[in-house]
Amino acid sequence: MLQVNLSGIQDFAPVETLDYYPTSLAHRALAEHTGEGKEFTGWLNLPERIIQTQLKQLLAGADKIRNQSEVLVVIGIGGSYLGARAGIEMIRSANYNQIKKDTPDIYFAGKSMSPIELAEIIELIGDRDFSVNVVSKSGGTLEPSLAFRFFKAMLEKKYGAQGAKKRIFVTTGSAGALRHIAESDGYDIFDLPDDVGGRYSALSAPGLLPQACAGIDIEKLLNAASSAMQQFSRQSPLNPVWQYATARQQLYRQGRSMEILSCFEPSFHYMGEWWKQLFGESEGKNGVGIFPASLLYSTDLHSLGQYLQDGPRSMIETFVEFRESREDLRIPFEIGDRDSLNYLAGKSLATVNKTVEKAVKSAHISGGVPVISISCDTMDETSYAELVCFFEMSCAISGYILGINPFDQPGVEAYKANMKQLLKSLD
Repeated sequence: MLQVNLSGIQDFAPVETLDYYPTSLAHRALAEHTGEGKEFTGWLNLPERIIQTQLKQLLAGADKIRNQSEVLVVIGIGGSYLGARAGIEMIRSANYNQIKKDTPDIYFAGKSMSPIELAEIIELIGDRDFSVNVVSKSGGTLEPSLAFRFFKAMLEKKYGAQGAKKRIFVTTGSAGALRHIAESDGYDIFDLPDDVGGRYSALSAPGLLPQACAGIDIEKLLNAASSAMQQFSRQSPLNPVWQYATARQQLYRQGRSMEILSCFEPSFHYMGEWWKQLFGESEGKNGVGIFPASLLYSTDLHSLGQYLQDGPRSMIETFVEFRESREDLRIPFEIGDRDSLNYLAGKSLATVNKTVEKAVKSAHISGGVPVISISCDTMDETSYAELVCFFEMSCAISGYILGINPFDQPGVEAYKANMKQLLKSLD
């Protein structure tokens, strides 16, 4: 089970002095649905709901896609694709499309308006059979809507209008342009609950359908998420969610305005991207909020390690670590020892990786950066589910501690309005 270790903040915010009272009030408001944005707290019981109402449809949809296609194109932006990609890369591989497998390659489109990116995906598909999963709660977001136009036209050219319909899978809300199109054209529809915002939707169809297509056991994942939600609903300082939310907010009040999420596993990259949207879009409003950033080690130690060690002391660093590696290698012995590394010969590379992690943590703490550690068992469906539930709950509670609505995004709507006005003026 996921655990939080706060020993790395002891020199900055002694654990015995952490004030859990604001956390208790925030959690109560969340649990009793009395806080701002209460109409978007359906994610609290989402895993159990999906098991009861949608799991069979998701599994059948994934079987259909796998049986008819060598490629799945997932069209979406933000929460419409980040959860799916994070799960596929963490549980399967960051090189998922390159590994030997009996599941489709999966490409993610509609997350930018770059013609270079779109053209490359089209080229990668080539002559292979493909399906499309377009994900948008309303259907009004420009980037995925434009991408869908391109891929719908490709499908109709390749398979005809009727054949294309069998290869388009729509994940959307109960109303909006995309819902209307899907119902009118007869596409397979997967419901995105109206009481769940996009960045809290990783444990519903936007995240689960592509993951099932990638061979991930989404039933196991949902059962683990249901269990995790029960554990994290406990209103107690023993709850890891309370420990994390309370610690980061107390450090924020001391002037720590940036949080770095760090991990020593490259396939965690898109979990960091998902986490950045979750916390950035939830907390960053009304002039408050901790700025979220993510780093991958050891790679980023050789680019940003200097900044973390000696830069402005305005950071919190949160490490996500896995107690067991699903792969391991033994370091080979070399005759002559010209690189002077034979002292490591025969040792586990996973152990070396964990040792480097300990050294980095210690260095950063001594350099003036408080460190929070979050540990899970291994990189599988259970740990993914626990991390998603843990961060969603922590984010909502942190938002209420800050006194803001963690479920809206007024700043995003402002840029969309400006963009639409400027695009209409194009010649």
